[in-house]
Amino acid sequence: MRTARLTAAMAGVVVLAVSACGTPASSGPDRTANQKLADGKTFTLALPSDPGSLDPAMTVLSVTRQLDQFLYDGLVTIDATGKPVAGLAQKWEATTTTASFTLRSGVTCADGTRLTARDVAANINFVGDPANKSPIAGVTVKPGTKAVGDDTAGTVAVTSGSPDSFLLRNVGSVPIVCAKGLADRSSLAKGQQGTGMFTVTEIVPNDHYTLTRRKDYTWGPGQWPAEQPGLPDKVVARVIQNMTTTSNLLLSGEVNAGSITGQDTRRLSAQRLFHADTTITLGELFFNQSPGRPGADPAVRRALVQALDLGQVAKVLTSGAGVPVKGLVTGEPLACPGDSVSGKLPGFDAAAAKTALDAAGWRPGADGVRVKDGKRLALSTIYGTQVGPTMAPAAELVQQSLKGIGADVTLKAVDSPGLSRVLFDTGDWDLSMGPLGLTLPSQLVPFVSGPLPPQGTNFAHIRNAQYDSLVGQAAASAGDAGCPSWLGAESALFAQLDVVPFANTVVPTFGTDARFGINQGAIQPSTIRMYS
Repeated sequence: MRTARLTAAMAGVVVLAVSACGTPASSGPDRTANQKLADGKTFTLALPSDPGSLDPAMTVLSVTRQLDQFLYDGLVTIDATGKPVAGLAQKWEATTTTASFTLRSGVTCADGTRLTARDVAANINFVGDPANKSPIAGVTVKPGTKAVGDDTAGTVAVTSGSPDSFLLRNVGSVPIVCAKGLADRSSLAKGQQGTGMFTVTEIVPNDHYTLTRRKDYTWGPGQWPAEQPGLPDKVVARVIQNMTTTSNLLLSGEVNAGSITGQDTRRLSAQRLFHADTTITLGELFFNQSPGRPGADPAVRRALVQALDLGQVAKVLTSGAGVPVKGLVTGEPLACPGDSVSGKLPGFDAAAAKTALDAAGWRPGADGVRVKDGKRLALSTIYGTQVGPTMAPAAELVQQSLKGIGADVTLKAVDSPGLSRVLFDTGDWDLSMGPLGLTLPSQLVPFVSGPLPPQGTNFAHIRNAQYDSLVGQAAASAGDAGCPSWLGAESALFAQLDVVPFANTVVPTFGTDARFGINQGAIQPSTIRMYS
């Protein structure tokens, strides 16, 4: 089964609200202003769903990658300005096709063995080998990418399988596991054989995960000093699917951190809890375009979008706190600032939607549901429960609106692993409300082009020649030089209604008796500070 990271969970990802090594900003003074840093504490983190397998090369689920942040480090870390700082590597060079990294000295694995350059190269080669079907292939490492490690020099040389505008950031972000994990990937499913700040000491699926801080960990991001007051000795990640429950536990002090959307944000803010904010893609539609599905017809896709008052759906989904959608990437600082969305999506017009369906041969049946060639206009619609309490009423509004033009819409609520199974394994869906979250435009490519599941991650069976052409142009240009092509590629997706973005929102991650930084959409372990 393929797994994927599906936002506030999908592919992740969101604003760099803070420096990689610094303290995040919160609006106004919070409770910690009157508290002192405390050692020996346990940091309790609320997860919206169980993370499943913790193998970092075999998942793009944001809830899993959050936990993996504690267990596995990458070669570089990106700070709040978009600048790479040291991770497992102390220096590097990169173009669009090649990169080289020099490892820090003294980096060890969770079992105390030395991390070698060959180990690092093997991690990159595993992801780059299409035979391994890693879902982060194409997201961070281009298929066909090769790496060679020199243990004597402590260097890793990388040759990308195809041009990559953001090669340094992408390859540098691959979570690195140690040699024993490469030899036995079943150990990685349990979070073992890591290079990160913590090790797993207990797993109770669907309940909690306990991690213990490594006392020998000295290679935090940038110039991070290992001996600092306030670092937690343990982390307990509790699986809490109900955000109101998480909010109550934040207020009682039983949970130290949790991301909250909806009405609960107001009462937590009123109690002056610390929070680090991130912008995420919350409202996004995908149509299953596989043969025989209604969404395979561009005219049907257009009619279905016209039938939706997306502004009203966005209002319900964000509790009226949405922010303008200008593109598919929300991770700040934006690699390619601009507006690829405005004017590209059809407006709300239910009458035009009905006319379009008539023209496409979908006629109202006896029960009001449209029929074509004996087949009903039935839409199996999926949405993620991990996104928060507002997703269900938003999905119900979509259901009612589409019913108004003659579609029979069934809703299915699924958690993060469940959403992944439907999209990447069973394929039994017509409309997905599971949004992708991105920090780079290149991360979108394997999800909207290329191989289909189970060989690839193009879950919606999208074929868009203009997008592919513009991506080819963009990838050949380093950094922001390719931005006009990247933005044009996004607009090409909207023109065909391959992706329909309609709601972004700012999500606060609240803290009680703790402060922390958000990096690449996840709490960065090295920034956690405990207070009492």
